[in-house]
Amino acid sequence: MKSMIHRILCLTMVFVLVVFAGSAEDLLSTIRDRGYLIIATEGDWQPWTYHDADNNLTGLDVEIGKAIAEYIGVEARFEETRWDSILAGVDSGRFDIACNGVGYTETRAEKYDFSTPYVYTHKVLVVRKDNEDIHGFEDLKGKKTANTASSTYAALAEEYGAEVTGVDTLADTLQLVLQRRVDATINSQVTINDYLLVHPEAEIKIVAETEGDPVAYPVRKSEETQTLLAAVNEALEAMRQDGTLSEISKKYFNGLDLTVSDMAQ
Repeated sequence: MKSMIHRILCLTMVFVLVVFAGSAEDLLSTIRDRGYLIIATEGDWQPWTYHDADNNLTGLDVEIGKAIAEYIGVEARFEETRWDSILAGVDSGRFDIACNGVGYTETRAEKYDFSTPYVYTHKVLVVRKDNEDIHGFEDLKGKKTANTASSTYAALAEEYGAEVTGVDTLADTLQLVLQRRVDATINSQVTINDYLLVHPEAEIKIVAETEGDPVAYPVRKSEETQTLLAAVNEALEAMRQDGTLSEISKKYFNGLDLTVSDMAQ
C-alpha cells in the first residue's frame, strides 16, 4: 500500500514538474493567457515615444508596439519608466519587451535577444551654434557631454574620450548644452531634427553624424522568450511586407523611410 502511494506521489510530482516546466518555457503562451503584452518605454523621447497635446502616449514605438500586440492577439500595456530602468526591467522579467528605440550592439546582444531591426538611425553630434571647437567626434576628447547613462550615445562619447554627465531626458540634455555646462551631446538624428522643428529658435547645431545603426526590440535572453521573439519578428515582417512599417516611419520621421539600412539603399 505504501509502495503504491509512493508511486502515485512520485508520478504526481513528475506531472507537476512537467506542466510547470512547459509553462515556464513559453512566455508567449503566458502573455496570451494573461491577455496583454507588457511593454517598457520612456514616454518623453519624441518622436519615438511621447505624450501628445491631449497627454496620450504616442510615437513610432508606441504604434509599432500596439501592432505587435494585436498580431499576437492581446492588448498592449505600456509601462513608462526611466531609460536606465528599461533594460534592467526586461532582464528581471518585469517587462516582456522594450519598445524605446533601443540600438542593437554586440555587448547588449550578450545579455538580450533582439528582434530583427525595424529602423536604422544615425547618431548625431550636437553643440551650441557658437561652438567653434567641436567639428567631429574626434574633437570630443577631453570635452564634456550630456547623455543618458548606459545608452549607446554615452558609450560613443566615452569611446571618443569625453566625460559624460548623466541625464534623464532630452530636454535636460539640451539644457545643459545651451547653458554651457557641457560641450556637446550625442543623440538620434530624427529626435534632434524633430526637436528643431518644434524649437527652430534653439541655439544648437549638428556638426557630425554616424552611419545608420540598427534599432531593434530586446527581450530577455532565455529559452522561454524564444516563442515571443519569433512572434515579434513575424509581426515586423508582416508590417514590412504590407508597407505598414514604412508608413509608420514616414509618419513619425517627417516623411523619411528609415526601415531600410544604408547598405541596402
